[in-house]
Amino acid sequence: MRFIDKIRSAREYVVFYVGLALLASISLLWSIFALPMNIIFPIKWRKLTGRWVISMGFRLYLRALSALGACHFDISALDTLSDESPMVIAPNHPSLLDAIMILSRMPRLACIMKAELVDNPFFGAGARLACYIRNDALRHMLHLAVEELRGGSHLLLFPEGTRSHPLPIGTIRGSIALIAKQAHVPIQTILITADSPFLGKGWPFFRKPAMPIHYRIEIGRRFDPPTDVRRSIAELEAYFHSALPSEPCASSVAAVDEC
Repeated sequence: MRFIDKIRSAREYVVFYVGLALLASISLLWSIFALPMNIIFPIKWRKLTGRWVISMGFRLYLRALSALGACHFDISALDTLSDESPMVIAPNHPSLLDAIMILSRMPRLACIMKAELVDNPFFGAGARLACYIRNDALRHMLHLAVEELRGGSHLLLFPEGTRSHPLPIGTIRGSIALIAKQAHVPIQTILITADSPFLGKGWPFFRKPAMPIHYRIEIGRRFDPPTDVRRSIAELEAYFHSALPSEPCASSVAAVDEC
């Protein structure tokens, strides 16, 4: 390996671990503040404050990744959804960064999270302050999700319930159509592409990728409120398969950093 390549590789390792440490530090610091606020604040203020701080914190984090040269983000298309009426936001899920990107642009967003993340010391207090919904009790989860939509929030729900595998989309669960049907709201698909499989299913968390990584988010098709859950799921799966590439998106290399 040439000397210049060794320098570049060493710099990428520094950037990679600085990025991980920055996310952990931001999350832990906010958890320290959020913990007493969960006790003191009434639920209305907990929800507003928690979601706004998470959105702004993630936006700053993505800007830091851009400034470090680790990633480029073309995700400003999400801004067009912020002021629209309630809907289920349904993205594909190629990477662990997906929720961070979406939440950074949509501060009104309710979110269904894995229970282990809500219990995590780095993320749990902030998630509870924002009144995010645990996914470990199906009936309770459905009830809270419908209440959030009826109360005017958008709802972020990854339709596969986990990261996409196999690409471009895995099996879509029925809960997304059931929630949209009961709340009588549309399902807005979101298309996420990247030129790297970094933090996708099976990617070791501490394995450094080639940098920079280019991420792009586009607004996909909006489906009317479902009347038939099974048909709605089939239509969603067919749409994602037709709209997404089966491999990391090479075209996103030209993405402009608009974060």
